Amino acid sequence: MPAHTPIPSIPGIEQTDPTIKSFLTQRVSDLCGLNSNKFPGSQPVSFQSSSLELLETKDFWVCEKSDGVRILVFIVMNGMTGNQEVWLIDRKERYFSIQNLHFPHWENRGNPLGETILDGELVIDIDPKTGTETLRFYAFDCLVLNGENIMKKPLLSRYGRLRDWVITPFQKSLRDFPEWKDALPFEVVAKEQELSYHLGHVLNVHIPKLQHGHDGLIFTCCETEYVPGTDEKILKWKPPSENSIDFKLELRFPPSSSNHDEPDYYAKPEFLLYTWLGNDDYEYFDMMGMEDEEWEKMKESGEQLDDRIVEVTWDTDNGYWKMLRIRDDKNNGNHKSIVDKILVSIEDGVEIEALLSRTDSIRNAWKNRQQAKKMGGGGGGQPPPQQQNNSNQRRPPQQGHSQPPTPGGNRISSQGYPITPGHNQAQGLVAGLKR
Repeated sequence: MPAHTPIPSIPGIEQTDPTIKSFLTQRVSDLCGLNSNKFPGSQPVSFQSSSLELLETKDFWVCEKSDGVRILVFIVMNGMTGNQEVWLIDRKERYFSIQNLHFPHWENRGNPLGETILDGELVIDIDPKTGTETLRFYAFDCLVLNGENIMKKPLLSRYGRLRDWVITPFQKSLRDFPEWKDALPFEVVAKEQELSYHLGHVLNVHIPKLQHGHDGLIFTCCETEYVPGTDEKILKWKPPSENSIDFKLELRFPPSSSNHDEPDYYAKPEFLLYTWLGNDDYEYFDMMGMEDEEWEKMKESGEQLDDRIVEVTWDTDNGYWKMLRIRDDKNNGNHKSIVDKILVSIEDGVEIEALLSRTDSIRNAWKNRQQAKKMGGGGGGQPPPQQQNNSNQRRPPQQGHSQPPTPGGNRISSQGYPITPGHNQAQGLVAGLKR
């Protein structure tokens, strides 16, 4: 796997007015048919050996898992100004106002697109020859299109509409108005997808062309609807040794030799990992390891670690959890239920060779289903073409197997307007989808 590329900061101006933010949040919930005001994005589950059977049971697409920031793009018409507005929504449910993005209606590019919600990832691409950095939004799903909730439609249909009715008209408008392209805050593209049994093509063709880091694969069922929250039909594959978990980190310093009631902030602390239980509740999980040299560099950087969300992976050579990076894009670490599943994935992980060895059987099962659908008048799940274990190694502890250090250590504290619904003009089936 290539080295991680930088995680981008979300551009735009964050909305801090509670009235406007509340209105936007409620509008997104209403459009998505949610009973609560929460981030509506779907979340994958970790890949394990049983996932191989699932890939043979249903039609899945596969793509690389990018290094980036997960965001939703919310396109809306401001009823007071009559102008189209674009907002970015992150997993912390923050809203950022973006200028100089213009999304036209697919039937008449002279008219703006109405209320639409796109799902994707904001990524920094780095040209390997020039080192030039380009901010891009890789869209991979569509929840709402021009005021119509399409979450109940299969991914096959949602992705087709995303590509043909949002991205293509958007790119055509940039050719019509070059000044729009020059002022873009970031580029907008549809993320490439392949059939699950074309995994080798993703590994040998897609990934070598990437200009950003990646740390695995995402398998998404193209037959099922969009599920807010955890979706058992979206599989996140990583090499077992690189499966990672997000925890809240707390630093506990030893007492000072001169005054046992005061912490010694110059000494190396203990690094405590806590699992999120929901709400504001956390539970001690285990200790994180850090080499002395790494700690010295961290001190020199002045980076605050205490009370931050960190992504860690199990270091089999040293037998401890090792920090990969800080995750300020998340309010909380992984929920306990997710942590348990990732631990199973680490123990019951699937290496890439085992995954590749199943592609023929996955393909045969897919073709058999496709033939049965044709006999019954159904279609296939072809994505629209793009326009362009060692037993001697120490194993990671299971939840609750490790005990927290004895009390007495010291922590260091971490420092409206109306919006009119768009007219629903989305009729008919997606044109141009190849079977």
